[in-house]
Amino acid sequence: MRAVVVHGAGDVRVDERPDPRPGPGEVLLAVEWGGICGSDLAYWRHGSSGTATLRHPLVLGHEFAGRVVATGEGVDDVAPGLRATVHPATPVGDEKLPERLAGRTNLHAQVRYRGSAALDPHTDGGFAELVVVRADQLRALPDAVSTQHGALAEPLAVAMHAVSRAGDLRGTEVLVNGCGPIGSLVVAAAKHAGAARVVAADLSAASTAVARRMGADDVRVLSEGDALPADVEVAFEASGAPGALGSVLRATARGGTLVQVGNLPGAEVRAALGDLVTREITWVGSYRFVDEITDAVAAMAAGLDVSPVVTHTFDLDDAEKALEVAGDRSTGSSKVLLRVGGATG
Repeated sequence: MRAVVVHGAGDVRVDERPDPRPGPGEVLLAVEWGGICGSDLAYWRHGSSGTATLRHPLVLGHEFAGRVVATGEGVDDVAPGLRATVHPATPVGDEKLPERLAGRTNLHAQVRYRGSAALDPHTDGGFAELVVVRADQLRALPDAVSTQHGALAEPLAVAMHAVSRAGDLRGTEVLVNGCGPIGSLVVAAAKHAGAARVVAADLSAASTAVARRMGADDVRVLSEGDALPADVEVAFEASGAPGALGSVLRATARGGTLVQVGNLPGAEVRAALGDLVTREITWVGSYRFVDEITDAVAAMAAGLDVSPVVTHTFDLDDAEKALEVAGDRSTGSSKVLLRVGGATG
């Protein structure tokens, strides 16, 4: 089989690898679509993502969907042909979470994540023609959800988790700052959760156009002199730019909530945070998701349209070009998908 493998900074290849076989409790998935994420770009550009550094070649990809082609021993409730997406996380060890973290499996001390070099040996991802996963990681796709959209269930789950961290959004005015793929999906998730009005802001007009198509009621192109709205009840900071924090805090109403969904740097940064105190803003983090991937599939089946976030598709053999486009905002790219094998939509 073929797989997209990063060997080091600037070195990504489509390698031939042996076909895997499912063991007990596992299934073999023929992957049809995969979505490129920021961590995939980081491994390709820098040989690392955050504190995770490549020690060995790694198959990229944690956003993927396809069809089951074989099952291992003991898997009696999954039939070949099932269309499914995959929950990419596996908590490591038998750590018992404290009561305050009950159910928040995304906050285990160690989690194996598909396409991640955080642990050694690394955890290969889903940009491969064939992937073995545990049967309990599958999330079946209903007829109304294509495998292409199924590959978007993981980033939509990230967005839905961020929305859940904000509390009840029904009837509220919301700001989403940063309209990359996650920010645009936060727009859709906020509207799905009942937000009355969503304002989306970004430096890029192309990115705000995607957010508009994803349901934003108003957009602000900051590079063209537009200003953020004032006194929004809930703000989502999805750019991950420390320099944006001051203006987003200022836009958040006194006593309001700011959800940090964009990854901030791990090193020291300069940021204007005074309004966090004087406006008594609740600033909460949002990390990956728990089981919102199940909710994401259900939301798409119920009519949440994720197609506007997809701007480019490439065949597996063109993986390096796909990464280049995904990492270049001047191309107008949002979510870039890989057609891995046998996919029609």
